[in-house]
Amino acid sequence: MGFRLPKKQVKNVLIFTKTAGFRHKSIEQGVATITTLGNKHGFTIYHTEDASFINHRNLKKYDTVIFLNTTGDILNDEQQKQFERYIQSGGGWVGIHSATDTEYKWPWYGQLAGAYFNGHPKIQDADLIVVDKSHPSTKNLQNTWSRKDEWYNFKYVNPNINVLITIDENSYEGGKNGENHPVSWYHTYDGGRAFYTALGHTKESYQEKFFLEHILGGIQWTMDT
Repeated sequence: MGFRLPKKQVKNVLIFTKTAGFRHKSIEQGVATITTLGNKHGFTIYHTEDASFINHRNLKKYDTVIFLNTTGDILNDEQQKQFERYIQSGGGWVGIHSATDTEYKWPWYGQLAGAYFNGHPKIQDADLIVVDKSHPSTKNLQNTWSRKDEWYNFKYVNPNINVLITIDENSYEGGKNGENHPVSWYHTYDGGRAFYTALGHTKESYQEKFFLEHILGGIQWTMDT
């Protein structure tokens, strides 16, 4: 009999977009774009805004969970415990843009996300500095990446994150974090993998080649592919 290779395991990704504060107009575009990325790169997407879906029975089916422009207090105490259990079991987490404007009273989440939002100036062009090109999310980026978005300031940054990209505060108005102003990072945390990018406020972001390669690399890293 001939030798047959095993079928490649399909990865599953959950996009969670519940908002309890500001709601970004780019959410629907983001879900559609990431679904297309999944179809092209071999992972399936399920999307929900239902917090009751966040339980062990459901989460164990997913290789990573994307918090796409979530805001505010979106999970109750039991759902928080279930999500912690998911990460502790080796799950992945991707935070996009306002994922850091989420769950301020849940310290574990703040450590996972790596920072908490502290306001932003107007949408404008700025220069991003890629400080680590060894990661899948940055390997295709230029050393200086100039683009237009809504640039977050942070009031807390986890010192244990691995910074991928910083922003040059001299290139725009309204930066408050100084010379070390990270906008994208990754780390292992409490048994799982976490990747965050502050980019992704605008609808236009989800049509940009380099931004899509950036988030794709982050998703793939959290799934350990």
